[in-house]
Amino acid sequence: MSRPLRLIIFDVDGTLVDSQRDIIAAMTHAFACAAHPTPPAAAILGIVGLSLPEAMFRLAPDLPAATHAKMVGWYKEAYMGLRQQSGAAQSSPLYPGARAALEALGATPENILGVATGKSRRGLDKLLEAHDLTGFFTTLQVSDFHPSKPHPAMLQAALEETGIAAHDAVMIGDTSFDMNMAAAAGITGIGVSWGYHPVEALTAARHIIDDFQQLPDCLSNIHEATQ
Repeated sequence: MSRPLRLIIFDVDGTLVDSQRDIIAAMTHAFACAAHPTPPAAAILGIVGLSLPEAMFRLAPDLPAATHAKMVGWYKEAYMGLRQQSGAAQSSPLYPGARAALEALGATPENILGVATGKSRRGLDKLLEAHDLTGFFTTLQVSDFHPSKPHPAMLQAALEETGIAAHDAVMIGDTSFDMNMAAAAGITGIGVSWGYHPVEALTAARHIIDDFQQLPDCLSNIHEATQ
């Protein structure tokens, strides 16, 4: 008897790749252009995963919406410039074990892989191309077409696109936004400890892993519990 299909959705920044250096540098540039004090690095990393307009609002709630919109443009300009200087693979390196995990999961016929990220589709495509990951993921949900995390729209779209039920899906991410999004969509959240939010902030996570090597057993336990 064949096993049912299962959908395994990944966040990107802070989960699959470490982009913090360029994120902090680009945000510093945006705040400098706005002549506004730059928030501490921890505050900047704390908004990773949100859409850029929402991130700017949270980091500088005293500034008007028109300035937030300009800051989004300045951020994108700086981020793209940094990526062009060193290449996406170098500016956003994969975390240890990420590629091996994706290859192993993708080699299992029952697994369907997906992405739910605050990145734009353009940015995600360039990152996947740089890491030779184009084609690994069946469903790609990005900030261009959905409300910001933790709204469940990205995950609901992934479920609809793949035809997978929520109880046969998991969301893997490093932030409270990822885990709250998963809970809102009725999907099991797997938090990772190596990302941008502290583990104690991942209160909506059903499971926590400290290394990609722990992911297969975690997925097996979840699968067995839902059968």
